Amino acid sequence: MIHRLPTLQGVVKQLQQVPFLASKNLYRVLSHFLEMDAAKLDMFCAALKAAKQNLIPCSQCFVWKERNQGCLFCDDQKRDKSTICVVESWQELLAIERTEGYKGLYHVLGGSICPLDGIGPEDLTILPLINRLNGNVEELILAMNQTPEGEATSAFIVQKLSKLDIKVSCLAKGVPVGSSLEFIDRLTMFKALADRRPF
Repeated sequence: MIHRLPTLQGVVKQLQQVPFLASKNLYRVLSHFLEMDAAKLDMFCAALKAAKQNLIPCSQCFVWKERNQGCLFCDDQKRDKSTICVVESWQELLAIERTEGYKGLYHVLGGSICPLDGIGPEDLTILPLINRLNGNVEELILAMNQTPEGEATSAFIVQKLSKLDIKVSCLAKGVPVGSSLEFIDRLTMFKALADRRPF
């Protein structure tokens, strides 16, 4: 049926190119836009266009910033300049910031090493990260996703830092707070036991 509605088909093709938009939600999202008030749709499009024009990655940490303003993190004098937390994307950064427990700097890699997807170290911001590690940085926190790609990326970074005198740490792995041990999967339980610490 959709092939008989070329305008609709054109929008569907564009939506199919949006990563993380599940195909089962594609038509719901399309319906939302089609049923949206014209003025609201114009506001949405204008906001998206303004974001594309005005937001750029910081040249140091690669976190989004306003084109004509300083970086929220690099230029904040209250942040601890001796610690850098490395994340795959700015979404992980937002999750860490929500805890209000970390006051250091960040570095956004832009993904993780994944040869199957054609993503190598040169496609990420690993070299700029290494170049940031001057004498002022004392600790690098690898806050990578707990995936094979995240682990491989962390291992690659650690290898590159072998000649530098800098403390490298990673996020704790193991049992989530408030969970029952009987429902924990085998790998998480193994990590929790392997990374145990004194009480």
